Amino acid sequence: MPGRFQLPIAFDVAATFLFAVTGALAAVRKRYDLVGALVLALVTGLGGALLRDGLFLQQGPPVVLADPRYLAGVLAGAAAGAAFGRRLHRFRLLFLLVDAAALGVYGVVGAQKSLAAGLPVVSATLVGAVNAVGGGVLRDVLVREEPLIFKPGEFYAVAALAGCVLYVTLVARLGVNELAAALAGIALAFSARLLSIRLGWRTGAFRGDE
Repeated sequence: MPGRFQLPIAFDVAATFLFAVTGALAAVRKRYDLVGALVLALVTGLGGALLRDGLFLQQGPPVVLADPRYLAGVLAGAAAGAAFGRRLHRFRLLFLLVDAAALGVYGVVGAQKSLAAGLPVVSATLVGAVNAVGGGVLRDVLVREEPLIFKPGEFYAVAALAGCVLYVTLVARLGVNELAAALAGIALAFSARLLSIRLGWRTGAFRGDE
């Protein structure tokens, strides 16, 4: 089973920080207190990984809780979102780029860990997608909003799923080098996300009567 590809810890913590910022921004928008901001930052930053390790893989304590750098990233993201919430819109392009990259990386890493744990390819693809978008779904549920991934709009979950499918296919079916497959999956998710924003690609509403 594949298991050699590892997400660089610096990028992982940076992505956790970014997602935590979005959770804190949601708390600012909802006018929550400090506890609310911290909870939303934690859920958004680490929710996908906690679902992956705690619900699907169940291989001991979640990595994101065993390594204090992840929690430090959450705290830093909560502080940044609470302190500079009204001014962070100036960095929207940077956030979009990092978010798109993190989406692909988290999806691929979730799929990789699932394959290494012995899950079949379909299950590994599902866990990878959950790893990528789970934090955002939990954030939306906690603030009592309809999760964005359920609504027609720009590619997000679709982009993450495409990256996971490509990675799993290359590694498990075609025997491609694991690192090369991971980079290909990340690149596909990253490109699909950004192109959907730039070119206006959107998912359509599902209609059961058509």
